[in-house]
Amino acid sequence: MLLAKEILDKLTAIVGENYIFTDQETRNHYGHDETEDYVFPPSVVVKPANTQEISEIIKLANDYKIPTTPIGARTGLSGGALSIYEGIGLSMERLNKIIEIDEQNLQVTVEPAVITQVLRETVAEKGLFYPVDPSSMGSCWIGGNVAENSGGARAVKYGVTKDYVLNLEVVLPSGEIIWTGANTLKNSTGYNLTQLMVGSEGTLGVITKIVLKLIPKNNHNVLMLVPFYKAHEACEAVSAIFRAGITPSALEFMERDAID
Repeated sequence: MLLAKEILDKLTAIVGENYIFTDQETRNHYGHDETEDYVFPPSVVVKPANTQEISEIIKLANDYKIPTTPIGARTGLSGGALSIYEGIGLSMERLNKIIEIDEQNLQVTVEPAVITQVLRETVAEKGLFYPVDPSSMGSCWIGGNVAENSGGARAVKYGVTKDYVLNLEVVLPSGEIIWTGANTLKNSTGYNLTQLMVGSEGTLGVITKIVLKLIPKNNHNVLMLVPFYKAHEACEAVSAIFRAGITPSALEFMERDAID
C-alpha cells in the first residue's frame, strides 16, 4: 500500500520529520517480531511522542481508512506487531516513562514502552514488587505485556499480567481518548473495559498509559533442586506440594535429556 504524499505530509505535521520513516530498511526492521521468519513491513513507520499525537494519527487513519498497527518491542511470538495490512506502523518507543510510583496505594503508572525489568528494578528500590516475569523480561515492554497478557514462571503463584492491570488510557479507533476503569482494587461501575483491552493485541485500541497494582517486596527466597528417578514421581510431587497448602513462586521440570 502506497500512501499519498498528502497523507505523509499530514503525518509529518503531527510527529515532525525526524519521526516518520518510509525507507525499506526501517520498514523491514519494524515489520517483524520473534514469530518465526515473518516480515510484514508497514507502508510508513511513525514514532509519536505522546497520547495526543497518537490520537491525531488514529483520527487521520480513520478518515482515510488506513490500517494501523501498534508496534512495541517486537519480542512477541504471536505476530501481534506485524503490519499484515501494511498502512501505518505506530511505534510506541518514545512513550517510555515511569510516570508515578504510588507507595501508599501500591500502584505504578507507566507508559507502554517501559522495559519490564526496568520497571521491576525501579519499584524494588521502593520496597515494592511487580511479580509478572515473561521470559523476555529484559527487553519486552509493559505495553506489549498488557496487549499479549504475558505470563511467566511465577504465574503459578502470582498470576499473569491481567491480574495487575487496574486502569488503562487508550486511544480508540475513532481517535477518542478514554480511561477504561479506575485506580482502585474494586470497580463495579459499567463494563470491565480494562480486562477487555488486556490480551487484545492492539485490535481494540492503542494503550498509552497503564496503572499497575504492586505488592510488597518479598526479601526471602529459597531455591530447591530435587532429583527424581521417574518423571511421574516428579509430577506426583508437584500435586503433593499444592495439596500440602504450599504455593511455590515457580516450578520447573528439567528432563534428563535437557540436563545432559
